[in-house]
Amino acid sequence: MKLKELAALVAISTMAATAAAESSAQSSHEQPAADRHGHARPTSDFVKTIRRSTARFHDVTLAEAEGYHLLFGCVSDEDAGAMGLHYVNMELVGDGKLDPTRPEIVIYEQLPNGRLKMTGADFLVLADAWHAENAAAPELGGQLFHLFESPNRFGLPPFYTLHVWAWKSNENGMFVNWHPKVSCDSYDGATS
Repeated sequence: MKLKELAALVAISTMAATAAAESSAQSSHEQPAADRHGHARPTSDFVKTIRRSTARFHDVTLAEAEGYHLLFGCVSDEDAGAMGLHYVNMELVGDGKLDPTRPEIVIYEQLPNGRLKMTGADFLVLADAWHAENAAAPELGGQLFHLFESPNRFGLPPFYTLHVWAWKSNENGMFVNWHPKVSCDSYDGATS
């Protein structure tokens, strides 16, 4: 093999290895595929834990029986999509703790037929309560929380939040605040 041919072979091999590494890195950040019901397939133990601990709340009356109640109406953003309906458990918000098996909020979307479809969970802790015990920002399952300063649209003091779209695949990521395919268009103002 001539020197030029050897150099070309090395260059092609290097480019192929680089492309394979980039493809692998990209696929590790991709949103999981949806199952036949349109639910996001969990890709981590953290998401699996959330799905197991919230599965019973597909029936919103069970969430209400456990202290979750609608607050804030239907939260949407003209450009980003929506968060949907936040059913909040104020006892869990007030305890200043974070537990992946006990989300402070269960999130729903109202469908055109009036039924509520669970889309995910939201973990929320007030910033002052958190920082009274912790120096760093909160995280669960390796995911850092988002800080909402005050004043904010919810009328809350500064707080940290982490949305987990465990029950509706989100093309923008499993842990972002907004979901482009969640809508408030069918929200009728009812509380359950």
